[in-house]
Amino acid sequence: MTIRPRRSVLYMPGSNARALEKARTLDADSLILDLEDAVAPDAKDLARRQICDAVTAGGYDHREVVIRINGLDTPWGLDDLAAAVKAKPDAILVPKVSKASDIFTVTGHMGHAGHDIKLWAMMETPLGMLNAAEIAATASGQGALLTAFVMGTNDLAKETGARLENNRIGMLAWLSTCVAAACAHGLAILDGVYNDFRDEAGLEAECLHGRDLGMDGKTLIHPGQIGAANRIFAPDEAEVAAAREIIAAFELPENAGKGAINLNGRMVERMHADMAAKTVALAEAIEGRE
Repeated sequence: MTIRPRRSVLYMPGSNARALEKARTLDADSLILDLEDAVAPDAKDLARRQICDAVTAGGYDHREVVIRINGLDTPWGLDDLAAAVKAKPDAILVPKVSKASDIFTVTGHMGHAGHDIKLWAMMETPLGMLNAAEIAATASGQGALLTAFVMGTNDLAKETGARLENNRIGMLAWLSTCVAAACAHGLAILDGVYNDFRDEAGLEAECLHGRDLGMDGKTLIHPGQIGAANRIFAPDEAEVAAAREIIAAFELPENAGKGAINLNGRMVERMHADMAAKTVALAEAIEGRE
């Protein structure tokens, strides 16, 4: 089983050359080099050049590199997409995906040169919440490029008036809907950002909330948030030990073919062995890059 850790996914503004350089040294699993929200209109062209030069130069080691473009309905979107395809990041993040046709439109503009580049979708509009299953289903077709959902909780709050306090109860249904849609079609799903980068306790609480909802990791706005996300979205030693015990128990000759076994006084089914294998694979993938 191959798993790519995406515990910590850090946004980096494309207009800040020093930030793009520093990103090569940070302990984030993934980097979103941003051309959209983090960049002022008069800096869009500069940011595009700097990001594409940085991606082309490489040096990001194990870190997954993603370029967030501006929407294709903006003055910069098509140029962003063409430049990103040429730079060849691991993925391109499409903002404000609201329906399946948004993914097909981007794919159509990418051409043959973009077939090795994956797509991530920002899930941040009310219509996107209603169409989450339809959008996720685009990952199931032949030649599909979509591999991840990224929750845009700030935009959802802006568009709906739902608050981010109290475990985000106002948008809990949307978060869970997107988790279900992503899992149904084999997508990764990343939680939205926590805005107060000085509030470590609040960040940890929201990371735990996202993990409990089924998120694979959290998008971040500050390098100081990486440590908490890496720790909370990784299985701890006890979880890994328990997972290995379940796997070992089902590998015993006397348990071959059994759908369920008694392990330390607890009934354990084959599905628990599958879950355990995923836990161990994630732990080994994390260990392999440290």
